[in-house]
Amino acid sequence: MKCTVALFGLLAWGSSATEAQPLKHGTGFTHADTLRGSNGPYRSWWDVTHYDLTVRPDFRARSIQGSTGITFKVIQSGQRMQIDLQQPLEIRSITLSDPSGEADLHYKREGNVAWVELPQPLPPGTSAVLHIQYSGIPQEARNPPWDGGWIWKTDPGGNPWMATACQGLGASAWYPCKDIQSDEPDSAALRIVAPDSLQAVGNGRLRSVVKNGDGTSTWTWAVVNPINNYDLAPAIGKYAHIHDVYQGKDGPLDLDYWVLENNEAKAREQFKQVPLMLACFEDRFGPYPFYQDGYKLVEAPELGMEHQSAIAYGNHFQNGYLGRDLSGTGWGLKWDYVVVHESGHEWFGNSITTADIADMWVHEGFTDYGETLYTQCQFGDAAGDDYVIGLRKNTQNDVPVIGPYGVNREGSTDMYYKGANMIHTMRHIMANDSLFKAMLHEMNRRYRHGIVTSAAVEAFISSFSGHDFSKLFDQYLRTTQIPELQWTVRRGKLHVRLTHCVPGLSMPVNISVNGEERMVPISDRWSSPAHGLKARTAALLVDRNWYITVKNVGKKALLE
Repeated sequence: MKCTVALFGLLAWGSSATEAQPLKHGTGFTHADTLRGSNGPYRSWWDVTHYDLTVRPDFRARSIQGSTGITFKVIQSGQRMQIDLQQPLEIRSITLSDPSGEADLHYKREGNVAWVELPQPLPPGTSAVLHIQYSGIPQEARNPPWDGGWIWKTDPGGNPWMATACQGLGASAWYPCKDIQSDEPDSAALRIVAPDSLQAVGNGRLRSVVKNGDGTSTWTWAVVNPINNYDLAPAIGKYAHIHDVYQGKDGPLDLDYWVLENNEAKAREQFKQVPLMLACFEDRFGPYPFYQDGYKLVEAPELGMEHQSAIAYGNHFQNGYLGRDLSGTGWGLKWDYVVVHESGHEWFGNSITTADIADMWVHEGFTDYGETLYTQCQFGDAAGDDYVIGLRKNTQNDVPVIGPYGVNREGSTDMYYKGANMIHTMRHIMANDSLFKAMLHEMNRRYRHGIVTSAAVEAFISSFSGHDFSKLFDQYLRTTQIPELQWTVRRGKLHVRLTHCVPGLSMPVNISVNGEERMVPISDRWSSPAHGLKARTAALLVDRNWYITVKNVGKKALLE
């Protein structure tokens, strides 16, 4: 399992991005929400170290049957286990293998949870394996990736095309597991049973393909790095395989593309962007986190999903987001949104993972900002600035970016664009791109393959940068307000303050007065920081890279 780090001393076009299936906002949470979203007493005493999955889908019946082996280590003595498997899937049997032997286990279903009773408490340090047989009709994803479940489609040639997409819904939508983001296995194996006429693709490396003699073959894939539950993703289709090698920071990296046969030529041309993306992200973030498991794009019957080392690709081999530019600036049409955004999640989301999905801005904010960094890599700083500033129009400011903890609820989808613009603002406050780049590298080195909290990331950024960003994080992540810089001129002096902000918010802002540019400190109290500058009405310009609004309020405001 990844250990939680202690505190350091695709949405609809025009409104948000692609991958996470947004969950309903609200305050009326149920017992089931708490079971799903919290590391309760029947989860916390054991640590998953390995998943061994076998799944056999029946395309005609829209059903699956499978088995899950859950290898776990006992952290503290326990006897009762919470296993998650979403209805209407049914458990057929559960057995336990431990140093004392094998035993059939009793269990009781409560909604999407199975309460499993062990014969006796297991002592700390013990390792054991649960073997679970299950079957049934899984929830079907009708509009993936915006809703979750199993995807049953046909390709243009009429061949079955199957996959999963379950980030928001949860991995327990198709296999029994400990369905909480804070516990990742150290490794996993995925065996997919598919018709001999099709190819089955999973995460990591292909270990074997074995013909079963009944018209099916078993494809075995394995990852040797920690992986999110929802990232384990089978894909079955009439695929062609393209292989390439990228010479990266940590040596040769295998690039594998599995695309529908008729799309091979398109893929070879479109995926020329992949080495460019990797070169940029390795320069900005540090080495690709999963060299041992390789890099893979798998054409899928959905727009995209960041499945670790097997990214789901469905952008139809075109630039932009389904041919559109989310920023409205034109720069988003210069590159393939799904290739760039979903690959960015290998660093933020897959390698660095938040313990609770309430903190998913860490995944989406940094990954969304990766689009800006890629634009700058290819077309220059001004182009990237245009792009991220253009994204602001998509923010909703409906609810805070950070959601409620312990109930499996995300915050606002503003985690994408608002999160990216918050990072952009901090970068310009730091006013040192070498420091900003070093911060991203250290973040990926320190938290590599780790579980984090927003609080830990916030503390790290403030400490590493030398700027106390605590109030800024509160402003953009925990309120729905965008700070307003109010200004006025009195007796030839410029007076400024921040409003619509948390008490005590203060930040340096780059302003221009009568053509003279200066970085000045501005707080929630009136001040006249531009010493020596003679100001005139309408003479103030504020650097567009700060995510704030600006208003000339007149002299009377000084008396308020």
